[in-house]
Amino acid sequence: MKKYDTKNIRNICLIGHIGSGKTSVGEAILFDTGATTRLGSVLDGNSTFDFEPEEIKRQGTISTAFAAADWKKYKIQLSDTSGDANFFVDARNALLANDIAAITISAVDGVQVMTEKMFEVAQENNIPTLVVINKMDRERANFDKVIQEAQDCLSKKIAPLIIPIGAEDNFIGVVDVLKQKAYSFAADGSKGASPIDVPADLADMVESSREALIEVIAESDDDLMEKYLETMELSDEEIEKALPKAIFSGLLMPAVAVSSTKNVGIETMLDLICDSFPSPAEFAPRKGEFEGKEKERPATEDAPFSATIFKTVQDKFTGSLAICRIWSGTIDADTGFYNVNKGEKERFGQILVPFGKKQENVPKAGPGDIVAFAKLKVTKVGDIISDESDKISYAPLPVINPLITYAVHAKDKNEEDKLGQALNRVAEEDPTIHIIRNKEVRQTQIAGMGQVHIDTTIDKIKRIFDIDVELLPPRIPYRETIRKKVEGVEGKHKKQSGGRGQFGVCYLNVEPNPGKGFEFVDAIVGGSIPRQWIPSVEKGIVDRMGKGVIAGYQVVDVKVTLYDGKYHDVDSSDAAFQMAGSKGFKAATEQAAPYLLEPIWNLEVVCPEECMGDVMGDISSRRGKVQGMEAKGKNQVVKAQAPMAELLRYAPDLKSITGGRGTFAVEFSHYEEVPREIQDKVVASFSHDDDE
Repeated sequence: MKKYDTKNIRNICLIGHIGSGKTSVGEAILFDTGATTRLGSVLDGNSTFDFEPEEIKRQGTISTAFAAADWKKYKIQLSDTSGDANFFVDARNALLANDIAAITISAVDGVQVMTEKMFEVAQENNIPTLVVINKMDRERANFDKVIQEAQDCLSKKIAPLIIPIGAEDNFIGVVDVLKQKAYSFAADGSKGASPIDVPADLADMVESSREALIEVIAESDDDLMEKYLETMELSDEEIEKALPKAIFSGLLMPAVAVSSTKNVGIETMLDLICDSFPSPAEFAPRKGEFEGKEKERPATEDAPFSATIFKTVQDKFTGSLAICRIWSGTIDADTGFYNVNKGEKERFGQILVPFGKKQENVPKAGPGDIVAFAKLKVTKVGDIISDESDKISYAPLPVINPLITYAVHAKDKNEEDKLGQALNRVAEEDPTIHIIRNKEVRQTQIAGMGQVHIDTTIDKIKRIFDIDVELLPPRIPYRETIRKKVEGVEGKHKKQSGGRGQFGVCYLNVEPNPGKGFEFVDAIVGGSIPRQWIPSVEKGIVDRMGKGVIAGYQVVDVKVTLYDGKYHDVDSSDAAFQMAGSKGFKAATEQAAPYLLEPIWNLEVVCPEECMGDVMGDISSRRGKVQGMEAKGKNQVVKAQAPMAELLRYAPDLKSITGGRGTFAVEFSHYEEVPREIQDKVVASFSHDDDE
């Protein structure tokens, strides 16, 4: 692919709900631009974008895929994202690396959950937005209804600019409202748009829509608005010049009608994007800082190089690909860059332009380009890379905590090390996958954004790394503590089996130490235990605390006083007094009314107002306590606290309660006493080990 001036690049991110036809829109763009020779299909399994086996199996996008194409004098760079909420973060990261949000809405299904979520991200980050009303050829397609719904649910700034001629089987073309020009398209889906007269039955709609658009466009310029108020007219030249300003400023979000699978309206949409949507060069210089000094980078070739790594991809054969958006400057193949996050230089060989599962080598890349580097050593998702001579750091990608967790292990124990490496690799590719090596509950755990997210990750591990993996519910990291003080408990270890024996005796007082952790008091007087073995008693106690007493969980918040003991000149040893301390502590704890503590999470749920009652009722059924509520736009935010054990399956349950419109976040708060009936079940399931 040839090198383009930054002003002739259009970076388009296809976003929207699953099933709205984002990938098909991308396929039609590739076909019409000549980047592919046939119209790829998700259903037929020959899509350029959905090429992973998991995507072909599920017939939907899981991981953002990329392609680049030439349209007239422009370079079109496409990012096709997932519309599944499980992969929201991946889609969001891709959108933040692009300049144009093409939000795809089904003309049949209308505005859905991910439509709203991704639209909100675009607006929060001031990304110029195109609304693509797709599937106009389908039964029950209704352009006017969906436009009204989009205006009601998303923004009043959405306005139809390219409207349909016909619908369902009769969708044959489109009308450009501003230019008052109509086009028909071939019934067989081949390329090319043929100019036709505007249908008579659409004349009034075109006129009224045009007047509404011109009024919005005039608002983008004070002088233009003054003229419009005086004359109620603008010239075609003035409209053409002001339209990009209205779109760039967010005053206007034009809506277009298309059918991606019939290839109707795609070329008209491309012309609109190239003529009226911004290039990377039109945005203000990107602001950042380094070592406390504010800096900025314009999207020019002579500026110092800077970029963000916003995605990595693992490939069974080529290894890891790090995909970046270049904000400023240029970079040549076979050179290197400075990783600002890691504080290290990184060298690379080729610069690659991703095209589905393939890549094309290019000698150089510049502002606005989305390119990939292979087999980097330290650079990961979220890292900022720059020129070593003039470093800059940008705001990091937003972080979202995972929502669902499983314990994971290899079915073949001999493959545990291999599994560990595989888990690290998938976590590098996907920052929303968290790998937790939880020593407290002796489990390796995998956490993600939902059940589908976890399942597809496990499928990928099986496919790429050839490992059979099993998922289990995670153990809850309960804690043990005591309720009362006990005194004078003996810990005795005595063994004689020929030769030198083992002998150690200690006497302990044990009491609660709430909120202060473990405290060991040496109150030995008169040498009843020699000084060198007093630390041995403490070590034995600490070891037993880690193993638990009643249910195998760590004991916390206790004070232990060692006040007396016995020893033998020959048979006493470090090991003997460790065992004595362990046995004494266990015996004392069993007499001190031990009980379990459970982790309590802070829970924040964002949901539609009509679902709030059901959400709060569900939280109460999970032993949760609602702390408060507040409005957030059209939604309500419910703040609560609930036990971790009750929230392990909250993601799918909240989806069911809210029809997929609810989101939540959790974080650890504190520990609380476990109800007696639950404690009895946990204790009953514990298998005691052999203290000897």
